[in-house]
Amino acid sequence: MKLTQFYCIIGLVLMISACNSPKDNSSDVESKPDISKVYEDYYQDRLKFYPLEATSAGDNRYNDTLPNNISQEYLSQLKSFYENYQQKLAEFDKSSLSATDQLSYDILEWECNINLEGLKFHTELTPLDQFWSLHIMMGQYASGASAQPFKTEDDYENWLKRVDDFMVWCDTAMVNMTKGMKTGWVLPSALTKKVILQITELDHGPVEGHLFFSPAKNLPESFNDDQKNKYTAAYKSMVEEKVIPTFKKLHGFLEEKYLPASRATSGASALPNGDEYYSYRIKQFTTTELSADSIFNLGMSEVKRISSEMEEIKNDVGFTGDLKSFFNYVRTNKEMMPYDSAPQVIAHFNDIYATMKPQLKHLFDLVPKTPFEVRRTEAFREASASAEYNPGSIDGTRPGIFYVPVPDAPAYNIFSDESLFLHEAIPGHHYQISLQQENDKLPEFRKTLWYSAYGEGWALYSESLGTELGLYIDPYQYFGMLSAEMHRAIRLVVDAGIHSKGWTREQAIQFSLENEAESEASITSEIERYMAMPGQALSYKIGQLNIWELRAKAHAELGHEFDVKKFHNQVLESGCVPLALLEAKINQWIETEKQ
Repeated sequence: MKLTQFYCIIGLVLMISACNSPKDNSSDVESKPDISKVYEDYYQDRLKFYPLEATSAGDNRYNDTLPNNISQEYLSQLKSFYENYQQKLAEFDKSSLSATDQLSYDILEWECNINLEGLKFHTELTPLDQFWSLHIMMGQYASGASAQPFKTEDDYENWLKRVDDFMVWCDTAMVNMTKGMKTGWVLPSALTKKVILQITELDHGPVEGHLFFSPAKNLPESFNDDQKNKYTAAYKSMVEEKVIPTFKKLHGFLEEKYLPASRATSGASALPNGDEYYSYRIKQFTTTELSADSIFNLGMSEVKRISSEMEEIKNDVGFTGDLKSFFNYVRTNKEMMPYDSAPQVIAHFNDIYATMKPQLKHLFDLVPKTPFEVRRTEAFREASASAEYNPGSIDGTRPGIFYVPVPDAPAYNIFSDESLFLHEAIPGHHYQISLQQENDKLPEFRKTLWYSAYGEGWALYSESLGTELGLYIDPYQYFGMLSAEMHRAIRLVVDAGIHSKGWTREQAIQFSLENEAESEASITSEIERYMAMPGQALSYKIGQLNIWELRAKAHAELGHEFDVKKFHNQVLESGCVPLALLEAKINQWIETEKQ
């Protein structure tokens, strides 16, 4: 898709012209630039660069497009886009704006700055990985069971066009990866092998069994015979003549050329300007200026603290073995597996909600209107899915849903379910995301904004509210909360270890095995996730600790005047924000409360 800055440039010219024109008091109000229009224009213009986000949000205007976001043309246009909005913001005196608009100004400025900084690094040369890559998302959409709709003829035509764009993207990926082989921007070999396994699933027939043929096997009942024949033939041709040959070509390239050139190292420090790149990724995902060393040391400290608390729980319940043995005991204890059917598990989560619901009023007076449900994960993806939260629609007509996979009810262990509910459901993701979407004071670009340091930090902070909400009476449930927190603390150590201290994949796996009781297969998958996404796993614990520090500061400075409900209002009412902006907001609130 050709992307242009024409309208952005015209808008900038008009604003500059208005500012430079002779003063006419009668039209003075009309001549002032409108910051709300800048926010709205940014939101609309950005969707053209990120149409998959529009699709995910239910905005179907761009369902037929897929920009070649690893091409030099796209990256150049993206750079101009963010520079253009930097210039638009510079037209305004921030101090003259309302408090809400000032925060929106700071967030948009952050968005422009962090994205422009990221464009300095040649991540387009490693466009594929096994964890968070376009071929994975396109596979999810191709299933016909994700965000890409398949209800009308237009929907079926849109996907054909989007797949055409994806084929171009795959060709560019191979060109870029060839460049990366020459400059040192390549994947670790362990990750390349995982990508090859994924591509192997898509590089052959039979056509009727191919993932990308799925929409043609589930044609709407409203289609007549001519329509059904048309799209069955079109999708067969698409898979047979485009998708399979492209994936076959990609498979051959990865196996024969790219794997031999992949690196033996595990971390980002091995890349050109790797230390600078990892510092950027820390900033991007934690929204802080923390160093890799400080994160590593913080992680080690947290692992030690949480281990000590775990020992206390182990001793309290009378277990005499070591901590690792206690982990295994909890995970295999049949008393922790009391149910025979999936409906019983779902009822269990509803019971957790019923227990803590009366206590919510003591911690929160800002409550979302969006309905909430607990549902069993759909059968087709249940075996490999994790518990997750799917946000409700922005208009509130679709509820927020906490999905729980129960592939084998008799083997389902409940020991960490209370912390899981607090994190994924209430007051974790459901409160935070729903309140953000429902806030009419926020410009559109902020209603769907996501910073994992804030969003995941809030959810992890929510896990620690269990005692205040009438939960964790059972010591095993409290131990489950500690186990989840330990997992996030370990991430600080191994992520920084891999990407800044030269740790190997094997060292990171061993450290995890020594400090938590996950299986080696699960830990290996986690470590390879961190290798593919430097810095992302840091956001959970950094965000949680930041929110706790702000609460402790507010409590210390306000004393008896501290109201936890008011504090939570301050954290939640503005939606996702970088942590530095959250800290500034809370500090200002503390000073206001003092006065």
